[in-house]
Amino acid sequence: MLIVQVFVHVKPEFVDAFTAATLDNATHSVREPGIARFDVLQQQDDPTRFTLIEAYRTDDAPAAHKATAHYERWRDTVAPMMAEPRTNVKYVDIHFPE
Repeated sequence: MLIVQVFVHVKPEFVDAFTAATLDNATHSVREPGIARFDVLQQQDDPTRFTLIEAYRTDDAPAAHKATAHYERWRDTVAPMMAEPRTNVKYVDIHFPE
């Protein structure tokens, strides 16, 4: 399993719009057969910072996810909302119950 943490810093005026777009993407993403989890977290002491935790069941699942209409819609919608480019860190699971 591949787990990806995506770190996003959003411009303050876009927090609500980013949250709505990201929840739409997450709701559709968890329906994909290759995705085990898609968590959306907002930093408690800085609401402009978000972490997405994406857990993929197969090596092909990330590419399949990026080819979906809901991901493309999210990517294009949130791009101008970001205060800086998003970053990510990839992990392998040691203990990750579904």
